[in-house]
Amino acid sequence: MDTEYRTNRLVLKILTPDHLLNVLSFQIRNKEIFEKYEPTRPEDFYTFHYQQALLKCEYKLALKLSSVRFYVFRPDHLRTVIGTVCLHDIARIPHCSCEVGYKFDTAFWHQGYARESLEKVIQIAFDELNLHRITARVVPDNLPSLRLLQSLNFREEGLEYKSIQIQGEWTDHLRYSLLSPHP
Repeated sequence: MDTEYRTNRLVLKILTPDHLLNVLSFQIRNKEIFEKYEPTRPEDFYTFHYQQALLKCEYKLALKLSSVRFYVFRPDHLRTVIGTVCLHDIARIPHCSCEVGYKFDTAFWHQGYARESLEKVIQIAFDELNLHRITARVVPDNLPSLRLLQSLNFREEGLEYKSIQIQGEWTDHLRYSLLSPHP
């Protein structure tokens, strides 16, 4: 697997701690919207030290192919992170599966960037990592995310009652899956 991929309009990269300022800026710009859908962050999450440690950890996990986070850029602005797509909980035989997560800067919503990024990461999961199944979990009121998954042919599997703690509250999530087109 490579550390950088290109689509028609985007660059997807696995980052090292050298990109700390770009990542921290992305997180801070979108703090309010991201925190609506994510677990409570440690108090020091929005600091240089924490983000540097996180990038180191993410890079090590990517080398082991146990979790791979791609940061998304436009080719003409390679210092501005516009989103991330992550394959996490990567399991090998007999499961050959993972879960996908994604988030995009609000300034870049409704431009097809999330779809384009996810299409590429799905291709990587199935064609390069040889996975069989990708799952995704979404809060039921996150309609744009639900529409995105459905447009990519993810299939709803059902409701996971109070399955993930978001900002200190156990929340329901809809579970979706996509199977590899390869037998």
